[in-house]
Amino acid sequence: MVASDELVTIGRLGKTRGVNGEMYVTPTSEYPERFEGLKEIFVSNRGAWEKRAIASVRLVSGRPVLKFDGIDSPEDAARMVNRDLALPRNELIELPDNTYFVFDLIGCTVYDDNTGARIGEVVDVEQYPANDVYIIDTGDGRKVECPAAGEFVKRVDIDKRAIRIVTDGLSETE
Repeated sequence: MVASDELVTIGRLGKTRGVNGEMYVTPTSEYPERFEGLKEIFVSNRGAWEKRAIASVRLVSGRPVLKFDGIDSPEDAARMVNRDLALPRNELIELPDNTYFVFDLIGCTVYDDNTGARIGEVVDVEQYPANDVYIIDTGDGRKVECPAAGEFVKRVDIDKRAIRIVTDGLSETE
């Protein structure tokens, strides 16, 4: 049995597709192909997670489409719309170098790379086409935005929950 705190949400079930009980998935990552090859997945159901067997997975216009065992009609599938999908942390895909899961960045302490001074804690990561932006709570009511680009982010150590950045040119938010 997998504890719910060991599960990581990787997508959400969307509208039904066709007459055989297939459903579109809206992935929470940039890797929709992640769903190909899955044989089972955890599906949210009234505040709990239930493991469901997957009958088939395919990509339609780059978007995953799942069919679950025992879900054979659009009516059956419609009862599962808007449910979250999750996997145990140890089954997540391996990311390329210098890329991180957002949930791993949240809560990391941020330090000034030049002085070593504590700046704050990452409380959110906003995702944009050019690059992500770390939202850092300084602890005194201010928030600082830091582009997740090599020019600003000098080191990320997920194990130590620490990020070192260059502070020149950063902007504050309200």
